[in-house]
Amino acid sequence: MVNVLGVDIGGTKIRMGVINEEGTVLYDERVPTQLPLYPYLEEQVLRILKLHPEVEAIGIGTHGFVDPVNGRIIYATETLPGWTGTEVKQQLEQATGKRVEVENDANCASLVEAKLGAAKGKNRVVTLTLGTGLGGGIIWDGKILSGGPHGGAAEVGHMILYPGGALCTCGRHGCFEQYVSGTGLRRRIAEAGVDLSPDELFKKAATDPAAKQLVTEFTYDLAVVISTLQAAFDMETAVIGGGVSDSAEYWWDELISQLEPLLLHPLEVKKAQFGNDAGILGAALLVIEQ
Repeated sequence: MVNVLGVDIGGTKIRMGVINEEGTVLYDERVPTQLPLYPYLEEQVLRILKLHPEVEAIGIGTHGFVDPVNGRIIYATETLPGWTGTEVKQQLEQATGKRVEVENDANCASLVEAKLGAAKGKNRVVTLTLGTGLGGGIIWDGKILSGGPHGGAAEVGHMILYPGGALCTCGRHGCFEQYVSGTGLRRRIAEAGVDLSPDELFKKAATDPAAKQLVTEFTYDLAVVISTLQAAFDMETAVIGGGVSDSAEYWWDELISQLEPLLLHPLEVKKAQFGNDAGILGAALLVIEQ
């Protein structure tokens, strides 16, 4: 049985798990993210390898634009200061003597949902992670669609939904991310002058007209996003995950009703199966799959 180390790097914490080829998590640990990031990451990985010398390879999922061939971080926002330009694969392989693969975290989430989760057995899958921002991962004929000259393939959160719309962290206006994410929901709520958190908004939509209007706008925009991605990728399944999806019981039926008239073809839409585990499991699959 092959055991690998899956690492999920976020802005506030790094999660590391020893995982076997069946996707079972044998060891799981979280540590706070510290800067400078690379030397700290190397220190933590070496510590885990000392505890688990049976680990044969290391998969890493991270925020940012990634060159997956060379395992280099092409660009990361100030969520991870100093991470841009880091040669993660080269440095960590040299330090550990193990094979290392690096990918964008949303791509890792999509990989695990396609191989083991909500879209298991499907060859073309789009996964959307609705968290603070909007992550997207594309599985194309069974493989991650990623990379490109700037590491920006499948950055669906930065496709334009409303030209000239809300300012995005990328510096442009109207990106998907500014409308179908936790950040987008909080902006909508503030602009409407409604004193509710996003979770409260969804719960009150059944009885509060102002909340219902905001939820209707959110689900419509998400439906447009999904139908647009269908036109680009003709996926078999769309998977919806991320923290915002935790409240899907309150808005799922409305999403489906708004989506159906926008679709070019019938489409299976499912909730993500792995939730917070998707990062380490998908990272592990980067090396298990190979």
